[in-house]
Amino acid sequence: MKLESIQEHIALAREMEKHSIKIVQITDIIYSALCAGNKILSAGNGGSAADAQHFTTELVGRYKIEKKGFFAIALTTNSSILTAVSNDYGYHEVFARQIEALGKKGDILLLISTSGNSKNLIKAAEKAKMNGIQIIGLLGKEGGKLKNMCNLEITVPSDNTPRIQEMHALILHIICETIENKIMNE
Repeated sequence: MKLESIQEHIALAREMEKHSIKIVQITDIIYSALCAGNKILSAGNGGSAADAQHFTTELVGRYKIEKKGFFAIALTTNSSILTAVSNDYGYHEVFARQIEALGKKGDILLLISTSGNSKNLIKAAEKAKMNGIQIIGLLGKEGGKLKNMCNLEITVPSDNTPRIQEMHALILHIICETIENKIMNE
């Protein structure tokens, strides 16, 4: 018996093969920024927040090999900032305010969203653009408003949130593995 979820996952993974060039481009942008001493800021909501944190962990720690820790911050992790900014300015400002404080030209903002329409991520993208920060998006559905705000994006063409998140995790793991391969080949 084949489960429908597995078949849908396999079909989307095959669809992601069409984005191989974009995955390489995203990896190159992230790797170049990190090697230049810049940082990766990442954000998302719900499961996408967990993906942002997971990716940051792989960069600061390791994916498969021992390496120097890279400068990466998940904007989803400081509960005091999240609650204070949400209380004082509104939840839509929770990431933009951190970008204003922590981001600088040369940094990369990775936005992960299954819809591409989260107001707090849109505000973060606006603030990043104002600060000369490149925006990379991992999106779902049709990409939403964020699609046109990103310097580079990959949109998973599905309305099924769990399958979108699975593809985002796959892409993030490929990026981590490719970065580590670059390090080993230096």
